[in-house]
Amino acid sequence: MIWALAVILVVVGLAGIVLPALPGTVLIFAGLLLAAWADGFVRVGVGTMILLGVLTITTYFVDVATMALGMKRLGTTRRAMAGAAIGTIGGLFFGLLGMIIGPFAGAVLGELTSHRDLGRAGRAGLAAWLGFVIGTVVKVGLAFTMVGIFLTAWWLS
Repeated sequence: MIWALAVILVVVGLAGIVLPALPGTVLIFAGLLLAAWADGFVRVGVGTMILLGVLTITTYFVDVATMALGMKRLGTTRRAMAGAAIGTIGGLFFGLLGMIIGPFAGAVLGELTSHRDLGRAGRAGLAAWLGFVIGTVVKVGLAFTMVGIFLTAWWLS
């Protein structure tokens, strides 16, 4: 029963990487921790679990960092960055489509409050959206890295 729950947590967590309202990497970590615990941490030790915990925390900084870096490179305003962050949070309530449109719309509106230049606002929105997409790709990579590290530790012990 414990093993089934661990697998379910990991699978739901993998889905949660791209689906809003699910804490994907936290669920993955919880499933991996449960599996390691069920084995008495014999095959996957505490050191490996600490590494997986650090990777879990890292994924939460990835979205914000990639969006901010992309927007900063294009010279957007702080209002556009704040708008993108608010749009991302607001997009959570509208599912996957909201998560795609939210950062773009928030950045555009934020930039328009500073500069009345629609072209500049569009570039800010595009930068926020690209940052979101790149961040999601990096999070997916980190999630599969977590599972890979766990499986490697499991099978090599």
